[in-house]
Amino acid sequence: MEERKRLDEKAIVLYKLEDRPPLMETILLGLQHMLAMFVGIITPPLIVAGAIGLDTETTAFIVSMALIASGIATWLQIKTLGPIGSGLLGVHGTSFTFLPPAISAGLAGGLPLIFGMALITSPVEMVLSKFVEQARRIFPPVVTGSVVMMIGLSLIGSGMNDFLGGVGAEDFASPRNIILALFVLSIIIYFNRFGRGLARIGAVAVGIIVGYLVSLPLGLVDFGPVADAGWLTLPRPVAYGLSFSWAAVIPWVVAYFITSIETIGDLTATAEASGEPVTGKLHSKRLRGGVLADGIGSAIAAVFNSMPNTTFSQNIGVIHLTRIGSRVVGLACGTILLVLGFLPKIGALVSVMPRPVLGGATVAMFGLVATSGIRIVSRGGLTERNMFILAIGLALGMGVQYVPEATEQLPGVIASIFEQPIATTAIVTCLLNLIIPREEKEDDADDN
Repeated sequence: MEERKRLDEKAIVLYKLEDRPPLMETILLGLQHMLAMFVGIITPPLIVAGAIGLDTETTAFIVSMALIASGIATWLQIKTLGPIGSGLLGVHGTSFTFLPPAISAGLAGGLPLIFGMALITSPVEMVLSKFVEQARRIFPPVVTGSVVMMIGLSLIGSGMNDFLGGVGAEDFASPRNIILALFVLSIIIYFNRFGRGLARIGAVAVGIIVGYLVSLPLGLVDFGPVADAGWLTLPRPVAYGLSFSWAAVIPWVVAYFITSIETIGDLTATAEASGEPVTGKLHSKRLRGGVLADGIGSAIAAVFNSMPNTTFSQNIGVIHLTRIGSRVVGLACGTILLVLGFLPKIGALVSVMPRPVLGGATVAMFGLVATSGIRIVSRGGLTERNMFILAIGLALGMGVQYVPEATEQLPGVIASIFEQPIATTAIVTCLLNLIIPREEKEDDADDN
């Protein structure tokens, strides 16, 4: 009975992994995937640019590079090159997990330190690809969930600043900014709860587009940078240089651990949605190749002046929606991202987006990141032990966030590590997970 159920589930996949839909259908399906992930790709560079005070031209360039890096990483993941890549319809985009360490690095050393740290620590994920099962045990759900929740919570302040108009804006917290941001947030809430199909999956994109259009008659958009931008841009590897700081290492290493675990989960869900096996040697090989592609894609992204990449979970919803798991659809999506990245006017158009429009979206997105941490913790069971570890990890992480002076009396390197909330939460939860004995039912949940 169970086997027949699995066969029935696989039968609903219209185009399986090796199938090739007609050309126009492939392009339209690739466009659907691109629309579902576009906002997720451009938001991290926009957030970092706003946080460290980049000009419009630089912001437009790194947005374009993010699109190009996502296209390249998507091709690596899907097409496979030797041991690199899963071969599944796993599309890549800029990872939100790296936002806090990127902002911290950017404030300390600008873009050179962001891209330098992303490149130098990327081998962490490449090495982890050889130890997929062990990595899941080092970072069980209670640790990864706590860190993901801390990431979301630590970013809400940045989102709220944009919500009010952006730090340094003359009309910061003006009624107009607040109303515009609330309008965008309302659109997102409506489509997320009452929308259907792609409209629901792309609720954030719909909110931003509508908010952008509403901003035009209000005179909030300056199209000067768009007019000045050229029609074609070429990647300039290491355009801003690279630098390194030992003090910044741990948050970046932790972020690569987290994205490795996320990639394992995303690729497993992608395989299941595509009618492919989720156990056995083939699946294990795909996971190893997928995590390796994650690490190499992030290294390439750093060289091309972009933040690290990872698989995008929202696109799994597109596979379920369309019932199409063909890899050529993913390759079409990657190609569209590359084309968009080579058009600087796209990056410029995104870079002049009013900050309240972005803030209305990011407040929702960062809140969802935080709550997704709870969902991850629950995979290991919401036991008293796990809830205690989560509570202590968040308390100390948020404590450092609220009271930065807490680490001033610590030795130099230790202070620079623990002054970062995510590093604090990661270290504390890891230690507590090792020290506090596990419950039997929790061991069973972690093994699943």
